[in-house]
Amino acid sequence: MVEFAGYSMPVQYASVIQEGKAVREHAGMFDVSHMARLALKGDRVFEYLEHITANDVSKLTDGTGQYSLLPNDNGGCVDDIIVYRIEPHKYAMVVNASNHEKDVTWMKKQNTFGVEIIDETDQTAMIAVQGPRAVGLLAEHSDAFEELTNAPAFGVVQAQIGGIDCMCCRSGYTGEDGFELICHADEAAALWKELVEMGVAPCGLASRDALRVEAGLPLYGHELTDDLSPMAAGLGWVISKTKAFIGSEHINKARADGTAQKLQGVKLGSKRLLTPGMKVFVDGKEVGEISSGVFSVVLECSIGFAFIDSSIPLETACEVDIRGKMEPATIVNKRFYKRAK
Repeated sequence: MVEFAGYSMPVQYASVIQEGKAVREHAGMFDVSHMARLALKGDRVFEYLEHITANDVSKLTDGTGQYSLLPNDNGGCVDDIIVYRIEPHKYAMVVNASNHEKDVTWMKKQNTFGVEIIDETDQTAMIAVQGPRAVGLLAEHSDAFEELTNAPAFGVVQAQIGGIDCMCCRSGYTGEDGFELICHADEAAALWKELVEMGVAPCGLASRDALRVEAGLPLYGHELTDDLSPMAAGLGWVISKTKAFIGSEHINKARADGTAQKLQGVKLGSKRLLTPGMKVFVDGKEVGEISSGVFSVVLECSIGFAFIDSSIPLETACEVDIRGKMEPATIVNKRFYKRAK
């Protein structure tokens, strides 16, 4: 167990490799109750969210969600988030645990729209069930088989899972299909036990980190920060090209002009672990810095993300300085793993 954002979090239950394989081959689950859950209500909540988030909230309909960003005035990121439309005047938002207080403070500061912001984190819990069998298992043990089976990506279904009322959001952080289940905090332990009985493997922080790097997914504080343009992290696809929002002029400029560095993958030729801050070299010249590193169960080698000089193409041979030894590696697409449809 380790302390993280005020919570005691399990690093692993069995082993990182076992847990990674469970998620990639069957179904695993993560207690992600440390992630903050907010409800937003009001006649102008849509206008408010269009102003403070980077994605097009106008694309949402009832029971759908989207990955998005909370940009700051300078075009950096306060946080990366998920926004769900529950009803026309009621939305839900999930934000990072480490940014919980910062996000709420920022959102209240921008709230000139009369929106009610309700922090539901302590009253609820969230368990992410991920893997090729995740949706099937949940649907089979629910009162909403068709709705869960047919829900779109980021779709929301209200259902009972193992007899427990859940807001089921078809999203996750592993590159696999699945749902993030939000239930009342008092019923979290019972839901966890029900999922274990279904054959879902408990998984910890270490395997979740490895899975998200394999899938090319950023982590706030590593690939996203207050001072870094999300364009450098390759998140242009999640940023509106048509609306004005906080910091949009800076982000639009970065989109038009490009950024000096951009996030790429680095694949090591060995199992030595890459860690943030390690320098990347091409032909003896420093060209970037590692932001995240893990051992990949799928590729059976060490992989990571690095912000690399934008002029350097993919498949370029490089070296990483690992505690004074130059280890051979290759600059590759940051999405190391993509599940079969």
